[in-house]
Amino acid sequence: MGLKIAIGGKGGVGKTTVCAVWAQLFANDGFDVLAVDADPNTNLYCAFGIGNDKTPEPLINMKQLIAERTGTDGNAVGAYFVLNPKVSDLPDKYCLKTHGVKLLVLGGIKHGGAGCACPEGAFLKALLTYTILQRNELVLVDLAAGPEFLGRASIQGIDALLVVVEPGTRSIETTISIAKMGKELGVKQIVAIANKITDSAQLEIIKSKLGDIPIIAAIDYDPAVQQADLSRENVFESNPKLVETLKQAKQKLTDIIMSPTASDTENKS
Repeated sequence: MGLKIAIGGKGGVGKTTVCAVWAQLFANDGFDVLAVDADPNTNLYCAFGIGNDKTPEPLINMKQLIAERTGTDGNAVGAYFVLNPKVSDLPDKYCLKTHGVKLLVLGGIKHGGAGCACPEGAFLKALLTYTILQRNELVLVDLAAGPEFLGRASIQGIDALLVVVEPGTRSIETTISIAKMGKELGVKQIVAIANKITDSAQLEIIKSKLGDIPIIAAIDYDPAVQQADLSRENVFESNPKLVETLKQAKQKLTDIIMSPTASDTENKS
């Protein structure tokens, strides 16, 4: 059974970039990788450099499929529906293969009042639970921005939760909230990557605020990363410095997962 890693953070901190780079790094290491975009604002495919002509359809938009699997007409509010729909065939059927990675775009519920107590919520939860608990690949999940997603979607069973944080009070507070909820959900390994760092003082402030949350990497602010995003380039191919930093972070997290006691010292590095 492959490792299962969820990646979260405040919107715009760079979690999607980390997910895309790590997916390709793990694939290059010979792993079968399934990258799951569970963010309502689905844009993980952009970080792979995939153009609009190949944009994958989020499964949350497939209303007929959801209705069939949950036993509803797709519009009934308060009606009975299947809480554990069959989803085991969907990842292989709907994934997009790119750069040695299988990309599955789930999407998320955007409209108000729609949580897990609805067909769409049950469908997404079942699919995410299946990919984490029963798939043999190494699974990376790009979570929705903020801590709310952890409260209504199932990430129980993941090996680690990575939170990407940038210099800023809101990002730091979001990171602390995500880590707290992760602990409440039983996640054993919770780590952070500090992104967009411009000087050592910023990093020290983040370390002091995060307390016992290990920081496994600090990424310098680099406008080239933003430019790659604007140009829809695969950052893995356009920014070797970033890739090397994330390669080292990937190895650190792997070591932490394999040797849990190592997490006590990671924040000192």
